[in-house]
Amino acid sequence: MRCFLLGVGLLVLAGCSDAANVNSPERTDDPSTDPSTVDPTATLRPLDRARAALSGGATTVFDATSTAFSQPAPNLTGEDVGRHEAGDEEFSATFVAGAAPEHGGLGPVFDNTSCESCHVGDGRGRPPLPGEPFNSLLFRTSVPGVGPHGGPLAARGFGTQLQLRAIAGYQPEVQAAVQYAESVGTFADRSTFQLRVPRYSFSNSYLPLPGGLLVSPRAAPAVFGLGLLEAVPEGVLRALSDENDRNRDGISGRLNYVWDEARGRPAVGRFGWKANAPNLTQQSAGAFNGDMGITSSLFPAESCEGDRPGCERHAPEVADQTVQNVAFYTRTLGVPARRNLDDPKAREGELLFLRAGCGSCHFPTLPTGSLPGVSEVSNQLIHPYTDLLLHDMGPALADGRPDFRASGSEWRTPPLWGIGLVQVVNGHTNFLHDGRARSLLEAVPG
Repeated sequence: MRCFLLGVGLLVLAGCSDAANVNSPERTDDPSTDPSTVDPTATLRPLDRARAALSGGATTVFDATSTAFSQPAPNLTGEDVGRHEAGDEEFSATFVAGAAPEHGGLGPVFDNTSCESCHVGDGRGRPPLPGEPFNSLLFRTSVPGVGPHGGPLAARGFGTQLQLRAIAGYQPEVQAAVQYAESVGTFADRSTFQLRVPRYSFSNSYLPLPGGLLVSPRAAPAVFGLGLLEAVPEGVLRALSDENDRNRDGISGRLNYVWDEARGRPAVGRFGWKANAPNLTQQSAGAFNGDMGITSSLFPAESCEGDRPGCERHAPEVADQTVQNVAFYTRTLGVPARRNLDDPKAREGELLFLRAGCGSCHFPTLPTGSLPGVSEVSNQLIHPYTDLLLHDMGPALADGRPDFRASGSEWRTPPLWGIGLVQVVNGHTNFLHDGRARSLLEAVPG
């Protein structure tokens, strides 16, 4: 069933929550963990309105300005403040080619020069406007088949991500362009809507593109609140999954199981548009490697290794501590508070959202357990409006590229908290995995 943003056009959302902050069970791998104590209809009952805005529990920030996504969690204390600031510096730093004293190692091929360049204001990316480069939308690639550990099979000469830029002396892997056709549809009340259908093209590739190349465009997601999602107990997510629709509500969500590089074993996927990263350390190291061409102990090979001269194995270009600092930064960004709590239109939309079944995928309330080393996100009751599960979104949104257990038409439910501030922070209202929707209303039928 398509539950991606279904009904959200009826909401005035700005970081969804409507329940009090209470303690929750410790993090556990026990599959019997029961989320039934978390009531998705809690927003229908009278509550203490002074506490209802706490989307991120004690990490909630009351900022509705252009810096709303970039505030540290207010419960950070002591050394953790310094760790967050160190991660902020690395997240914002521009990396350069060569063995610079710091922030070197860019390339040889890459997509951008810093984390901040894709996640502007720690927020959401978008496809390029006419004449713009691809700054915050990238292309995952693979060829049919299964790669090591059950992941996508890398395309020879191109790996698992197209690199649209290169340092001096190297040619970018390819140039990309996008054009749109308009699709017109009708809601149940006979009002019409439009949705863009993107068509991507590639030219000037340094090698001929492989036959059967699978390409998946993905806009950069917002990075606040990720530590809270990392802290949700795996047992809760397993209990939420319903792969075969046993409860017959028409919705079948399932977990992605991906490869944990550090532990050398499968793990539950949580992050990325197809939930293909198990934790924020791996997500951060993977972004250094795939987006900037910067190696680490976790990902020691350049994306072009074996394909071009100068891409041979070498010492890691970024320290483990730098990767950990960036991961800690994203773990401890605050979550914007929900606004307009007593607005009649917002409250009506909230009721319609839940009655339409949108909360079955965009699950309103989740508990966090104990995340080692990050007490700030531990034992919170949060309101992200996601189940972190994969759902089949149908052929219209399919990319045709499997990613571990995720099929070519499955996507992870994205959180909705803070969604009403995207225009304020990022200056656009592009939604869905590739930014094709130009508003929340367009995203509803998408």
